[in-house]
Amino acid sequence: MKIRTRFAPSPTGLLHIGNARAALFNYLFARHHGGEFVLRIEDTDRERSTQQAVDVIFDGLKWMGLDWDEEPVFQATRQDRHAEVVAQLMEKGMAYRCYCTPEELTAMREKARAEKRPPRYDGTWRDRDPSEAPEGVPYAIRLKAPKEGETIIKDLVQGEVRVANAEMDDLILLRSDGTPTYLLAVVVDDHDMGITHVMRGDDHLTNTFRQAMIYRAMGWDLPEFAHLPLIHGPDGAKLSKRHGAQSVVDFREEGILPEALCNYLLRLGWGHGDAEVLDREEQIKLFDMDGIGRSPSRMDYVKLSHLNGIWMRRADDERLTALVMQRLEQRDDLDHDETVRARVLALMPGLKERAKTVVELADNASFTGLRLPLTITPKAEKHLGEDGKKVLAGLEEKLAALEPFTAEGIDSTLRAFAAEHELKLGAVAQPLRAAMTGTTTSPGIDLTLAALGRDEVLARIRSVLSA
Repeated sequence: MKIRTRFAPSPTGLLHIGNARAALFNYLFARHHGGEFVLRIEDTDRERSTQQAVDVIFDGLKWMGLDWDEEPVFQATRQDRHAEVVAQLMEKGMAYRCYCTPEELTAMREKARAEKRPPRYDGTWRDRDPSEAPEGVPYAIRLKAPKEGETIIKDLVQGEVRVANAEMDDLILLRSDGTPTYLLAVVVDDHDMGITHVMRGDDHLTNTFRQAMIYRAMGWDLPEFAHLPLIHGPDGAKLSKRHGAQSVVDFREEGILPEALCNYLLRLGWGHGDAEVLDREEQIKLFDMDGIGRSPSRMDYVKLSHLNGIWMRRADDERLTALVMQRLEQRDDLDHDETVRARVLALMPGLKERAKTVVELADNASFTGLRLPLTITPKAEKHLGEDGKKVLAGLEEKLAALEPFTAEGIDSTLRAFAAEHELKLGAVAQPLRAAMTGTTTSPGIDLTLAALGRDEVLARIRSVLSA
């Protein structure tokens, strides 16, 4: 059997982090077993589905590096097939027309609640003679669900789960306007697409019992099911906006690298010994169902940030420079030409050691594009008093004459200046750092000056001295 998994989001909003993890798990499971990972867009809710949301899904999956194997299937294009299956169920006597009006269904639910019963459909039209059907009245088509016994799902994560059939009502297959319900469409599409394993959030477990009835009514084999525990906020409550980033777009905007997010999501509900930092090749090699836990996971944004720092230090300098420049280009107060890009690239080995997100990285690199005069922070201003300016004035001539203007030469010049004036190296470096960046932090001062270049260094020193 060739394993086929699918990711089947609804294009009604952003790619939520829980859905992103489900996509990752489906992808890794298929790749681990040499199978196929396919994408289906469940867009039968035409009013809420948007092309923008579809684009967000595609963009998010590509950013995460989750490539799918076939052209995506759009569920809304398959409504004729869904109706065809319902017609077959009608012919088999496994489905029937229900003429209940919305008002009658509301009254039915209210009566059940008043009698402290679950508000389920009571089977009004289940066994009625078709001749009793009112003319010209729209109808839905319902599945004639079994009333005796129980439905058993042998879940690959949750274990064996049972529900008495008496607890489930006759679900709607086709609405009165002829459109298929989610429960029907998912079953037909998974069957037709040859899906062998359905891996999704455990909030779908109730749906699975209802979907199993459709499979069995059609005489189809059920796929294997694996229901993943949900992701909660750090406080154990349902993940919400108050907890912070929730979607793939949010995390990308906050400067998280895709490999860090995927690594974190993998470890959020799955484990393999003490392995923490895993690249995609290692993930595919190790991932399988037996490592998935049954308990809900809690988002730990601090841990994600730490992991992102690890992946940033591993990342290619050219790639990080491109990400930084994308952010710097959004600022009107900075230059962001090729000269600035070259400065950022030269400093990237030092910059990425000190940052945990691309946002932080861009902020730390922003001094490379600052225009004169620089805005000096109060903390940096303390290094630019009378003594600090004396240091800068003394260094101006020495740096102007330095040839070649390299980090090694700069380091030797600063050390010699400090020794000559009986100063600690910090007393020389800090005024320079303040003059170069307007702050008290930067990569090594020798590297910083070398990256900025002689002309810019002298211009920034003179700007401070003339202020």
